[in-house]
Amino acid sequence: MRLMTHFYQKIAFVFLMLVGLLLCPTHSWAFQENQDDNDFNQYRGEVVDESTDKPLVFATISVEGTNISTITNTEGDFLLKVPKDITDGNVIVSFLGYKNKTIPLLQFQPEDNKIGLLVSVTQLSEININAPKDAKALVKETLARKGENYFDDHTLMTAFYRETIKKRRRNVSLSEAVVSIYKTPYNSARNDAVELYKARKSTDYSKLDTVALKLQGGPFNALYVDIMKYPEYIFAEGSVDNYTFSFDRSTRINDRLIYVIKFNQLETILEPLYAGELFIDVENKTLTSAIYHLNITDRDMAARLFVRRKPSGVDVWPTEVAYRVDYREKGGKWYYGYSSVMMEFKVDWADKLFNSVYSMTAEMAVTDWEKNVDGQLPRNRERVKKSIILSDEAIGFSDPDFWGEYNIIEPEKSIESAIRKIQRQLRRSQRNSK
Repeated sequence: MRLMTHFYQKIAFVFLMLVGLLLCPTHSWAFQENQDDNDFNQYRGEVVDESTDKPLVFATISVEGTNISTITNTEGDFLLKVPKDITDGNVIVSFLGYKNKTIPLLQFQPEDNKIGLLVSVTQLSEININAPKDAKALVKETLARKGENYFDDHTLMTAFYRETIKKRRRNVSLSEAVVSIYKTPYNSARNDAVELYKARKSTDYSKLDTVALKLQGGPFNALYVDIMKYPEYIFAEGSVDNYTFSFDRSTRINDRLIYVIKFNQLETILEPLYAGELFIDVENKTLTSAIYHLNITDRDMAARLFVRRKPSGVDVWPTEVAYRVDYREKGGKWYYGYSSVMMEFKVDWADKLFNSVYSMTAEMAVTDWEKNVDGQLPRNRERVKKSIILSDEAIGFSDPDFWGEYNIIEPEKSIESAIRKIQRQLRRSQRNSK
């Protein structure tokens, strides 16, 4: 029982959410969607496993040859907004471990576009006949080998972070930042440190009713999804035995043979734990990706994990919480490259007939890295606090010289598109500082 209590204290600290009264409504509205919606065609739909009809969370839908992209939510649903001057071309739908599907844009309807993807299956060759037969043992071995398979040097990473709050399907708040991550070796018990380089926000409080939803933790929400660095947030010491593990299929990703291992909490455990898929490199016993979600087995218990503060007369609870992490490889060593967190909450007002549905998304991608030769971390006063609320720290558009041509927050654009623009600004900023 002590172990479980420790575990929940950990996870509750990571993805803390603050719900507080909105006392001083102000308007700072610079979303791209502020443009006339008549400029866009909108396509709604869902992406599912073609065999099981199961929704695919974090599937990517992109318009070929453009930077227009979106991802599916926790129910597999998507909204793709395409400028009306783009009338031709193809839409590419992809999901880790599945075959891509290419669909002509002309075949899309405004609503009810259901897209099924087929699993990409690779038959194991005879050379792999001695591969582990025990899925749990393979997971334990993978976690144990983080010191030899992942970066063992201090590393300074540059990353782009974005967090979005939506009411239903409407964007109401978006914050983004360029951060420096002082990454400690994977075999070190020392935590990473984060320094804020540039940040900005755009919020339309008029769409938040009488509450302001704020995400506490900022970049740490995404950083702590790095399972190999922080296994305690999902597989705390001893808690691996609280799960069942099974081989689902094998696939090839970037010419690597990958085992897909499904995991779920034991039916005898009532507390909210996790379920999902681990993508493990067969040859090196390396975790390359993970996609998983919280099992909301008890609504009140899940609410206590995530809701820090709320007004009286309001009931708030999570309905969906999903995570993803991807690793990259350089010189035979792997490192954290991308992660995302997606949460959906219901807000039930005691004096209102209908409740409100909000979704919150946080994602971060590493854009560059170099060895931190002396292993120095930033001074305490320069570090981002783990309790940061980025939307409170970001100062609107106070540094137009940095954001440059990227002067409008474009929530429908892919994070990769934003990164390309930010990298140009970083290079220019570095040149000017010399």
